[in-house]
Amino acid sequence: MEPVTLTTGRLRLRAVGPADTEAVYQAAQDPDIQRWTTIPSPYLPEHARGFTEELVPGGWANGSMFTWGIFLTGGELAGMLSLSMRSPATAEVGFWGAKEHRGLGHVTEAVLTACRWIFTGLGVDRVEWRAEVGNHGSRGVAERAGFTLEGTLRSAINNKGVRRDCWIASLLPSDLGLPSTAPYLPGPGR
Repeated sequence: MEPVTLTTGRLRLRAVGPADTEAVYQAAQDPDIQRWTTIPSPYLPEHARGFTEELVPGGWANGSMFTWGIFLTGGELAGMLSLSMRSPATAEVGFWGAKEHRGLGHVTEAVLTACRWIFTGLGVDRVEWRAEVGNHGSRGVAERAGFTLEGTLRSAINNKGVRRDCWIASLLPSDLGLPSTAPYLPGPGR
């Protein structure tokens, strides 16, 4: 699949490439990004090159992972977002915000935009969000985007060789007023 560019009134979501390597590298030097995400730590220039030159284009080419840089209309990198396919109708969202752009709603806006795209463009019926317990910034983005917290999974994330508990939440097309490709029958009491 060819990369897709998505836009909002103030953001442009596009696949990153070699020209973005330095911006990705610089943003990923933030200790919070290295602490709360599964990117390598320390994050070296070769990690950024592998990401922008191999991982991102490879994910788009084989349809396994759709990754966008979150850019302001002026061209500055505000964050990263990926939707990774977990099964034919389920994707998992992952994201980080550049330190100087946190708290401005950019990542939440990008998450909603990308989820609308995957629901309507690829027929996905469920997007999951997972984050290590304690990552309140990520949880806040997920909650503002409309994800429903489903619980805590024990030892479900391996971050730099350490098993950690994680929160899990989901977003369904109906949460955004969109139709699903398959009927959904909620359990009793829902």
